[in-house]
Amino acid sequence: MSTVYTTSLHYVTPLSTSSPWPLGISFKTQLLYAIVFPARYLDLFTDFISVYNTVMKIFFIGSSLYILYLMKIKFKATYDPALDTFRIEYLLGASVLLALVINEKFTFLEVCWAFSIYLEAVAILPQLFMLSRTGEAEMITTHYLFTLGSYRALYLLNWIYRYYIGQPMGPISWVSGMVQTALYSDFFWIYYNKVLKGKKFELPV
Repeated sequence: MSTVYTTSLHYVTPLSTSSPWPLGISFKTQLLYAIVFPARYLDLFTDFISVYNTVMKIFFIGSSLYILYLMKIKFKATYDPALDTFRIEYLLGASVLLALVINEKFTFLEVCWAFSIYLEAVAILPQLFMLSRTGEAEMITTHYLFTLGSYRALYLLNWIYRYYIGQPMGPISWVSGMVQTALYSDFFWIYYNKVLKGKKFELPV
């Protein structure tokens, strides 16, 4: 089976070219990521760093929106909203409140940046909640979830490197990164003990 990978800054989503969209993917988690990226990259309109930086930011935003289109229109028949019932308004509200109270600088762009960091830390919750309801997942879906979470380890390495070269990340990024990693811990453990050993991914009863 041939596979196309639609890549965004923080995840790789498998799109099968010979079968429908993989079952068990949370639209609400994808929606939260589609909110995270535009909020974080509002500096596209104010700061120019490089052509590469600009193109990649546009690509990240565009690919996240394209995934929403695929899930809601092209592969709508494979998505079951009855299983994707996490109340994301609580995550959005809490992220907005935190961004207004805890930010590096109280400006519109900095508040939006902080909001995107807080929201990204918990954006996986609808997906994990959906997984807890089904109790199992397709192999390709578990690989997607592993990729979705494992990028944080690469970010942590980058932050350690930046610390040693005198360009440390602020506490907002560190704390949010640790929260996000902690949310993935159970999934990573099951993924290691089952999927990587050739077994079906199933949550313990």
